[in-house]
Amino acid sequence: MKQTYSNNLSKQAGSRRSKWRFIPALAVMATIYMFSSRSGDDLNSVLPWFQKLFPAMQSFDWGHFVAYFGLALALDYGFGARGDSWKGKLLIVAICGIYGVTDEYHQSFVGGRSPDLWDIRNDCIGAAIAVLVIAIPAIRRRWRRLAY
Repeated sequence: MKQTYSNNLSKQAGSRRSKWRFIPALAVMATIYMFSSRSGDDLNSVLPWFQKLFPAMQSFDWGHFVAYFGLALALDYGFGARGDSWKGKLLIVAICGIYGVTDEYHQSFVGGRSPDLWDIRNDCIGAAIAVLVIAIPAIRRRWRRLAY
């Protein structure tokens, strides 16, 4: 009886601890929301050098790619080892894609901004590449050591 009680306590503590692991993902989501609230003119001054560096990729929105790459990493941190399965990776990309849709909807209310399906594509590409990079065994081992 005593062993069952202590196992239940450790499961509850682990459950509480695992909820805290999603704080970085919430912080990234809040940052994305903050940038989405800025007008188009405000954002045109952010990172213009990137398009000069890669002129062939002018139509690709690197801001969305980088933001959702980071969101996928933060979600993977939150899920921990559960994110190592392909089901977990698909869930991470799906969450990022759904958040991307809500982000584009939010942008429809911001002056100088409009929703764009290509941005959702870039969001999903960033998230997918993040989970694929983490799937590389050497990187996954180091990432899990860092995450625990």
